[in-house]
Amino acid sequence: MTFAIEALNVEKRYGALRALAGVSLAVAEGEFFGLLGPNGAGKTTLINIIAGLARASAGQVRVMGADVIADYRRTRRMLGVVPQELVFDPFFSVRETLRIQSGYFGLRRNDAWIDEVMHHLDLTAKADANMRTLSGGMKRRVLVAQALVHRPPVIVLDEPTAGVDVGLRQGLWQFIRRLNRDGHTIVLTTHYLEEAEELCDRIAMLKAGKVVALDSTRNLLENFSGLVLKIRLDRNALPDGLEADVLSADDGRFTLRLRDYNALEQVLHRVRETGAAIRELELEPPDLEDVFLRVMERH
Repeated sequence: MTFAIEALNVEKRYGALRALAGVSLAVAEGEFFGLLGPNGAGKTTLINIIAGLARASAGQVRVMGADVIADYRRTRRMLGVVPQELVFDPFFSVRETLRIQSGYFGLRRNDAWIDEVMHHLDLTAKADANMRTLSGGMKRRVLVAQALVHRPPVIVLDEPTAGVDVGLRQGLWQFIRRLNRDGHTIVLTTHYLEEAEELCDRIAMLKAGKVVALDSTRNLLENFSGLVLKIRLDRNALPDGLEADVLSADDGRFTLRLRDYNALEQVLHRVRETGAAIRELELEPPDLEDVFLRVMERH
């Protein structure tokens, strides 16, 4: 089976610092894959190795079956990367920037696709504006357009919505979803965990250069998270014997972390047994932020 991206025991050292400590993962073709982790976890280092911007100290990385070192020309054509940093040439307009990017891949008469990309990224009105005059959010849109200009089958988005307004964020994700439906593989790193939860089929979590969780988004939510119950009683104490983590307690208001819905029933049963009256009750379903915090704490 050919994977869109395959990393095998990848290590990266900078002197005594071990940025990646044997990372192995595989991203299937057509998958929407999330790569999450705290700052310094090794996400950008791994992306730089995939993109050929850094060389692994050990291990191997392949893009669409091609080794990123031995067959670097092919892997670069297969890959579009949106970096975290705002890197741009201050001497060209948006359209000129995208035409030059097309030329790097030997693409002539690419204006129809450039126009479509600019339309979906809300850049049409700025097509002839110099890059220096654009806001940070606009510059980031151009970086996304540059990554897409040669229609790569694999697209890596490293914090693509950092500093981007809500309206553009929604438009960008609609466009990226469409590319994914058309068969493009998407790899996303983001600190907006609600984005990853909504968009990604599978997620890998990194910490200190190691993969500490790798599963489907649904399985992560079911296996690592739980429910958060907010309840207000007519008294200032919870019933004894509750199998739940009490996150906070204040003047009859309690926030509990529960394993599952069975634990919720046990809590309500104990409350009824003690004769306490429920004044307010709110149940929050599991979310990826809770999963992320639990995984990071565990490791």
